[in-house]
Amino acid sequence: MIVSPCIAQRIPGNRLRKALAAGVALVGLMSAGQLWAFNLDDVAAKAKDLAGQKYEAPKSNLPAVFRDMKFGDYQKIRFLQDKAEWAKDQTPFKLSFYHQGMHFDTPVKINQVTATKVEEIKYDPSRFEFGDVPHDPKTVENLGYAGFRVLYPINKADKQDEIMTLLGASYFRVVGKGHVYGLSARGLAIDTALPSGEEFPRFTEFWVEKPKPTDKHLVIYALLDSPRSTGAYKLTLRPGSDTLLDVKSRVFLRDHVSRLGVAPLTSMFLFGANQPSKVLNYRPALHDSEGLSIHAGNGEWLWRPLNNPKHLAVSSFSVENPRGFGLLQRQREFSVYEDLDDNYQKRPSAWVEPRGDWGKGTVDLVEIPTADETNDNIVAFWSPEKLPEPGKPMDFEYRLRWTINESQLHSPELGWVKKTMRSTGDVKQSNLIREADGSVAFLVDFEGPALAALPEDTALRSQVSVGDNAEVVENNLRYNPETKGWRLTLRLKVKDPSKSTEMRAALVRDVPVEPAKPAKEGKQDKAAAKHAKAEKAAKAEQPAADAAPTNGAPATTEKVMTETWSYQLPADE
Repeated sequence: MIVSPCIAQRIPGNRLRKALAAGVALVGLMSAGQLWAFNLDDVAAKAKDLAGQKYEAPKSNLPAVFRDMKFGDYQKIRFLQDKAEWAKDQTPFKLSFYHQGMHFDTPVKINQVTATKVEEIKYDPSRFEFGDVPHDPKTVENLGYAGFRVLYPINKADKQDEIMTLLGASYFRVVGKGHVYGLSARGLAIDTALPSGEEFPRFTEFWVEKPKPTDKHLVIYALLDSPRSTGAYKLTLRPGSDTLLDVKSRVFLRDHVSRLGVAPLTSMFLFGANQPSKVLNYRPALHDSEGLSIHAGNGEWLWRPLNNPKHLAVSSFSVENPRGFGLLQRQREFSVYEDLDDNYQKRPSAWVEPRGDWGKGTVDLVEIPTADETNDNIVAFWSPEKLPEPGKPMDFEYRLRWTINESQLHSPELGWVKKTMRSTGDVKQSNLIREADGSVAFLVDFEGPALAALPEDTALRSQVSVGDNAEVVENNLRYNPETKGWRLTLRLKVKDPSKSTEMRAALVRDVPVEPAKPAKEGKQDKAAAKHAKAEKAAKAEQPAADAAPTNGAPATTEKVMTETWSYQLPADE
């Protein structure tokens, strides 16, 4: 209550004193709230200040027994869940922490933000059980946390599940209801796949807003640092069947970079139907993601199946103001993977939805050779065409959607690629035996509601283009009654196997041209129409031999019915 001087004299003394005291308390509370209000600008101020300073590499404080341990030993260090942050508070979210170990050898500072203050969540070794890891308890007294997990009852109301983990460089992983961890995202990527070597920016400090009992979201701020960049991030986590992560970032460069990766995603592809395993394996496919999807600013949709190439491969797709891109796992049937342990059919796709116009740039795909599934060998990110001068801010805002319901990501008006299969090309002989002819065959299944709604005798056709390194020897499109879609079969003869081969395909059909709606006639339009009518009547009176011939066929236009399938056959395959 704020007391006006003009009415204060009418209030009895005791009531006046109480009112003034309440007003002072309210103003004090408001001032405290304003004083401790924490937002992205606070972190951005730190990032800008850092950008003007010389980079200082983090120093490890880790004893050798932890630094040199193997992954199996690192897993023996267990966090005690009853000692999670906010474990005794009525908040829907809890935090648990990672101990330092192996290459996670430098601590990160983690703070909590409340309505009145910011305070550090201090490292406490009693929160961990070290198992049989030999160590001197005194050596861990002054260590720190390597990262943290976010817990939330996403699957069962009485069970706290991990829904987000932040550990190492600027990496984080997120899951929704019924998901298991798969691909990762990062804060920033610098000079990925360049000969100069990649730089890995690192989240060095976090601020986590303590949630209220009724909150359905969690806000995390992060400070990023590296030799050539700094940045401030606000991550708003919204768990659900699809878990959403709204990202606001402000990035500063210390120095020139050749390739900046915004909203980078990192995944794994070992083998699949488009690139079968070279050794006998009971699993038909083994990957966290199977393709890159791009929704360009001009409305085009593109699908790029992933590879595990023998040589480093980088593909760039020019896009202005992208509407979305992501690494997807489209096949959700257990029979595709047959893996009871790793459940690849439950690993989520990650879809980036930019907010605002990002301008001109490229969506870049990096494919790195790997011999096993323990290495993430796929990277995708947005790379802006122009970068500001060092010290100038770059703001990017986007939503990351983690989902196993990929159909919602597609345009309902277009079919999409469900599967790409590779096979040895062959020709059926007169004796019905198939004989290899030196070609490579690709079978591409297009499906979706837009195609399922068409009669099976619809006159669809395929538009196919290949690079100079191949010749198309078969282009066959047929209806697939099992999927109510269409299957495209392409056979190519590669000219030089030591080079990669590019190919693209989409399905189209001819549809009638809709007549233009007549404009409303003004006085001049009516006069012109009257004159045109008179000319038409005069021409009609001429002999038929002078009339222009016509077959009476209605005008048609070509309509694209599917996304564009864009595939690169790797070199030396």
